[in-house]
Amino acid sequence: MTELVLLKLGGSLITDKTRPYTPRRDKLADLAAQIASVRAGGNGMRLVLGHGSGSFGHTAAKEYGTRNGVRKAEDWKGFAEVHFQAAQLNQFVMEALHRVGISALAFPPSGTVIASDGKVSIWDTTPIRMALANGILPVVYGDVVFDEVRGGTILSTEDLFQHLARQLTPERILLAGLEAGVWADFPARKRLLSGINPQSYEELRASVGASHGADVTGGMESKVGQMLALVQTIPGLEAVIFSAEEHGNLARALLGESLGTKISA
Repeated sequence: MTELVLLKLGGSLITDKTRPYTPRRDKLADLAAQIASVRAGGNGMRLVLGHGSGSFGHTAAKEYGTRNGVRKAEDWKGFAEVHFQAAQLNQFVMEALHRVGISALAFPPSGTVIASDGKVSIWDTTPIRMALANGILPVVYGDVVFDEVRGGTILSTEDLFQHLARQLTPERILLAGLEAGVWADFPARKRLLSGINPQSYEELRASVGASHGADVTGGMESKVGQMLALVQTIPGLEAVIFSAEEHGNLARALLGESLGTKISA
């Protein structure tokens, strides 16, 4: 069986998170081309792509407080708006993939996932498995979902990856953003951590920091915590947080070069 990698393109990377509803089209084109190059290399890597919502979903979500629950009529209006904006960004991603010849299918969580108090409880991943088996790139993204406790909520790509990792058991999870990795002294950004494990993280938690721009799903501290939980659950799994802002970094990370901060058990 060939290596399975879960790759997230962060919202801060593919949108301008300080300007509502602003995609970085040139960056999307560059990232898609790098993915296409790696896939064409004949290494047999199987890839699931996820992406954040950046200045699309997060802007609407912050306005309506969707992550915390959806119950009133006004909340449901916001629920639908967040989905619309997340889907708008997904369309930009899918177009970039299509232009470089990647056969990809989007799997919107709002239509396939049920949550319970902010965590995935029901998700039939059979279509994703079948896409992988037939050389199609599955694409998931941060989106609204119906929730058995909260009525509705938002699941980030990391939330989705937590479930997918347990179902699909990948070898690696790559989180590509703007930051070079996890900083020991955020926001000063002078000490980049090459590695984090559960023991070392307890001393670093306070200095890891949040995200730049609008982010309703927790920022860097949440990402690191989620990845630490996964690497302790799935034997041999490694997660990497790195910057794909520099041209070529995404391809290098996919091919196994050591970039950013590695999270392991």
